[in-house]
Amino acid sequence: MSTFANTTPFASNPVSTKAELAQYLIGLLDPLAPHTSPGGARIHLGFTGTHYDEAAAQLEGFSRPIWGLASLLAGGGSYPGVERWVRGFANGTNPDHEEFWGNMRNKDQRMVECSAIGFALSVAREKLWDPLPQEGKRHLEEWLGGMNDKEMPNTNWLWFRVFANLGLSKVGSPRFDAKRMKADLDHLDTFYIGDGWSRDGPEGVVQLDYYSSSFAIQYAQLVYSKLAQKEDPERCEEFRNRARKFALDFVHYFDEEGRAIPFGRSLTYRAAMSSFWGALAFADVEPPAPLTWGAVKGLQLRNLRYWARQPGAYYPDGTFTIGFCYPNHNMTENYNSPGSPYWFCKSFIPLALPESHPFWASPEEPYPAALRNTVKPLYKPLHIASNLGGHTYILSSGQQCSYPVKQSAAKYGKFAYSSAFGYSVPVGSLTLEEHGTDSALALSADDGETWKLRRETKEARIEDGKWLHSMWYPWKDVSVETWLIPPTADVPLWHLRVHRIKTARKLISAEGGWAIYGQGPDDRALEPSTGEEYGTLENGSEARATSKAGVSGIAELRDRPSRKGKAMRTDANTNLMVPRAVLPTLMDEHEPEGRDIWLVTAVFGLPSVGGESGAAAGWEAEWKKRPVVPREIAALIA
Repeated sequence: MSTFANTTPFASNPVSTKAELAQYLIGLLDPLAPHTSPGGARIHLGFTGTHYDEAAAQLEGFSRPIWGLASLLAGGGSYPGVERWVRGFANGTNPDHEEFWGNMRNKDQRMVECSAIGFALSVAREKLWDPLPQEGKRHLEEWLGGMNDKEMPNTNWLWFRVFANLGLSKVGSPRFDAKRMKADLDHLDTFYIGDGWSRDGPEGVVQLDYYSSSFAIQYAQLVYSKLAQKEDPERCEEFRNRARKFALDFVHYFDEEGRAIPFGRSLTYRAAMSSFWGALAFADVEPPAPLTWGAVKGLQLRNLRYWARQPGAYYPDGTFTIGFCYPNHNMTENYNSPGSPYWFCKSFIPLALPESHPFWASPEEPYPAALRNTVKPLYKPLHIASNLGGHTYILSSGQQCSYPVKQSAAKYGKFAYSSAFGYSVPVGSLTLEEHGTDSALALSADDGETWKLRRETKEARIEDGKWLHSMWYPWKDVSVETWLIPPTADVPLWHLRVHRIKTARKLISAEGGWAIYGQGPDDRALEPSTGEEYGTLENGSEARATSKAGVSGIAELRDRPSRKGKAMRTDANTNLMVPRAVLPTLMDEHEPEGRDIWLVTAVFGLPSVGGESGAAAGWEAEWKKRPVVPREIAALIA
């Protein structure tokens, strides 16, 4: 197969030193110049729409790269194109200029973009504020201060107003509202639930995704702890203590190759998923053992290197696509504009640090040996993380978005999420293949005309550190009780799912394993095969797919001949990682018999490593093993 298109403008950059990281950032900033308006205030990167207006979308394109630009300037770097943003500040905030961004209204998208601007004023005042004419300064501070009397969503958004006021305070603006900032910070502290974790909203919200970490809350707390240390020392130290605790959980969301586990919304931000590690360094928080500065450096830079080498993340001119590993609008939200992916630039915050900082002075280290081949219950986010056998993933039950988000069942409701295999989203609502049912139990009560997948999970908890236990009620007369059991050292590549279904109606069930790259060495669709050859296998109550991405399989462990294994080819562009996937699936039919229906599912996954093609030889011996249902759950089945 030809690989002529399988490259990026950044593939040759090692991204190992501060200079190389700066080179990567500049390579992202330069392609924005032709897309920048004459007055500098707007960057137009495409024609897709959002729920907010076009001016706000083009402001997003302008503001989000500033996360990286300001870090570069703060760390002593320079960029010839900085004048584009200085002009943009002056013109975008000038009500009489044709490129005026517009004044903020209640719950306005413009509020989000104030966070990068406030950060820039705080760390790069000399390069981005001082060159402005007096009128430009007055307009910018009036515009930023305009959000202080507006209503904001009761979520991480409140941090954006904190950053706006922080920036105003650093430039000595009379529009700085200390009372408003303290009130916002006090309220944000009510989101904290312990062990370093904050939920993304008030009590009752069970949403602890990347907004609880790198996208917003942890990142913001760390940056604030550095910039407001003199004015608010007690709160800043509390934020630093939270980060120390959080780091020991968050490290389990990353694999040895640098990939973060895709989970939740806004994944088109890509490398922003790892920006917590750079923010930890920016705040000078000593990493808690077994983490070291070299390990933190590796976690941040490996993730950036991974994204530097993903061809589908970029258009040929070096601007970002909307999607994940390839352009994919099926997985996006209604707030993703063509400029949204530049939230990525939060991960360039190590550029603000001097070469002498331990982050840069320490040799990069691999993923900590003490954390390999481990299983860890993460009680606050209701996850159990595992990297046994070289496969990094989480089992998940209980989280859900607190407001309507496109594909929320896929983003929060699946049983498992993998750094290697990602997750899939629906691309339609007709056939099962369109639904992207990996790591899910899909049920139909109308002979396959429509399907339901878990979205709202009830009564979720981790029991005795052993497994996740939860309930799902797809219809008023149907309940599904699920136990998710992590792998063990003797069968490290298998995890277990046990379901007890009670139904008053006839059902069809389809349970998926991991979706995996579905093409053979010739790039044609996988064909049936046996042994360790690339291909698919359907054998009674088990199914399997093997390709250059590794091995994925699924098996029913009870004697249930009605449950049939199928290597289902999902519709194109369902999976986040690969556009063509195969999904090992178990199919069954269930009558309303008035007794419990038990499904005992074993799921197998072994990803390829690094640049190697396929799983390591000998994996079939692990496939032939089978996990054992824990005694307590087996007693219920009996």
